[in-house]
Amino acid sequence: MTAPLRIYLVRHGETAWSLSGQHTGRTDLALTPHGEAMARALSPTMQGLSPSLVLTSPRLRARATCTLCGLGAHAEIDPDLAEWDYGEYEGLHTAEIRRLHPGWDVWQDGCPGGEMPTAVSVRADHLIARLCGLSGTVVLFSHGQFGRVLAARWIGLPVVQGQHFAIDPASIGILGFEADHPHRRVIALWNAPTPGQSA
Repeated sequence: MTAPLRIYLVRHGETAWSLSGQHTGRTDLALTPHGEAMARALSPTMQGLSPSLVLTSPRLRARATCTLCGLGAHAEIDPDLAEWDYGEYEGLHTAEIRRLHPGWDVWQDGCPGGEMPTAVSVRADHLIARLCGLSGTVVLFSHGQFGRVLAARWIGLPVVQGQHFAIDPASIGILGFEADHPHRRVIALWNAPTPGQSA
């Protein structure tokens, strides 16, 4: 009997810009020492999963998290897992952007020179289509903003509803199906802290 699909979504560990609140899309930041420790703390959970597939964003911070928790040797890079491309807003704080464009909201407005919400939605849907052809446990290493988009699209919500899904560095979410309704997609766990870290 084929095991049902169960997707573990892991956000990368802490970086200097996740600490400072700067928008980090294409910039290839390393993990901070604390971010590395957070990634290592994921190891007992990840090693107990025996995943059928491990996918990671091409960004260094996601790949490093994957490697430090012990799954790097099994990982395949999937560009669909990359963070939202912030274009001209890369490296800026929300307050800085709103001084230039009052009322700006990435969920509604996207980013000039980067991605609009519809483009990120298409990327998430493409990934979901790939995942739904699989079975067993799959582990994804991705990012805060894209992870929120993926959760929203997994349960059929528009991208803008991703704003309601908080996701911390090195947290774990589980996307799957309801046991009694095997075609109903559910979020089984969300924003669970790294084992050994405070919530």
